[in-house]
Amino acid sequence: MRKRKYEELELDDGTVVRYRRHDNGGGMVAMRAQADPSARIEETAWVDPDATVCADARLGPGCWVEPGARVEKGAYLATAVHVGPDAVVGPYARIGSRTRLGAGAHVLARVTVGTDLEIPAGARVTSAGVEQEGRAA
Repeated sequence: MRKRKYEELELDDGTVVRYRRHDNGGGMVAMRAQADPSARIEETAWVDPDATVCADARLGPGCWVEPGARVEKGAYLATAVHVGPDAVVGPYARIGSRTRLGAGAHVLARVTVGTDLEIPAGARVTSAGVEQEGRAA
């Protein structure tokens, strides 16, 4: 059975968002999102409007990248990772399965984040750990 190339979803406010299947993996990418052709977006992953997925990034099954979020070059998101609005996953960062990044959170380059974690909104994740409002959490 052939899959549809486009899907449309209606949001709670009545806005209709159109998604297209990414050529590399078949994941759904909003028409107003940017996804590099070299990125791998698995079939059950979603990229919302105004989000960006850069070159060589990989989104595993069930990942969700919300509006305004950015997944930088070479970043890897395992299964069911949720990247909140305006959050940033830095270049070559690794995010473990079922981890949730809050709105505006920032994972720095080459940092590995474990599984089943909740990163607070606005937090900054470095190799030393999670910092919020200028201090370690």
